[in-house]
Amino acid sequence: MRKLKKNIAIQGISGSFHEEAAVVFFKNEDVNFIYCDTFSQVFNSLKDENTLGVIAIENSLAGSILPNYGAIQAHQLNIIGETYSRIEQNLMVLPKSNFDNIKEIWSHPMALRQCQPFLDNHPQIKSVEKEDTAKSAKIIKENNLEHVGAIASKTAAKMYNLNILQESIESNKMNFTRFLLLSKLNIAIKEPNKATLCFSVSNTAGSLAKVLSILAEKGLNLTKIQSHPKIGKKWEYFFYVDLLFKDLVVFHEAINQLDHLVTELNVLGLYKNELSDES
Repeated sequence: MRKLKKNIAIQGISGSFHEEAAVVFFKNEDVNFIYCDTFSQVFNSLKDENTLGVIAIENSLAGSILPNYGAIQAHQLNIIGETYSRIEQNLMVLPKSNFDNIKEIWSHPMALRQCQPFLDNHPQIKSVEKEDTAKSAKIIKENNLEHVGAIASKTAAKMYNLNILQESIESNKMNFTRFLLLSKLNIAIKEPNKATLCFSVSNTAGSLAKVLSILAEKGLNLTKIQSHPKIGKKWEYFFYVDLLFKDLVVFHEAINQLDHLVTELNVLGLYKNELSDES
């Protein structure tokens, strides 16, 4: 019987950084990409239990993509994996264009933020936010836009036959994006050692400190904490936390204790840590 291809929903098109990250997750596998213009379309695609999703969640220069945390929770999705990709941003144009005639530079908002010092050094060129890095390159090629440049990957430049005017224009060469692998199903991962939690606490003195104390007492390594406002609630917040642990039993013991301290608690994922120097 012929094996069915995995359906993988990503934000962006062929040549995007999301596609490159998905290839890392599914090395040597034949997959069917579902290309989406927005993260919302990715999340909606995951209503189908046979579809997995790859989304960016944070960048080492531009920070966290906060709406994606809320969307994971709202769509009741499960984080089943992560990967970190070194992101190199490149300025590219049509072969007949050059730096002197560029009037606009197009790219995804996160990519523009990662290259802000470079853009600031060229105030005569307008920065224009678009849905995707690779899609910006594709539109330039298809519409023969001589006065527009794109910020995208080398893969996109090659795919859409654009010349790279300047390589690696990101503001810091230690530019990494963390991507998550998502599923509607709660897929058990063998020997997980990382978790992402979402919780809220009462608005009383020391409530958050008590939660953090339990994590410390159980020997859980808190590698990230991020707050995000509750939609429709005045000055109430969700806290999104990444934890590393060595013993799954101890992790569940900590969760049971937290359940008595917090007002809401969700485990958004149990998966493998992909940064070896954090463990």
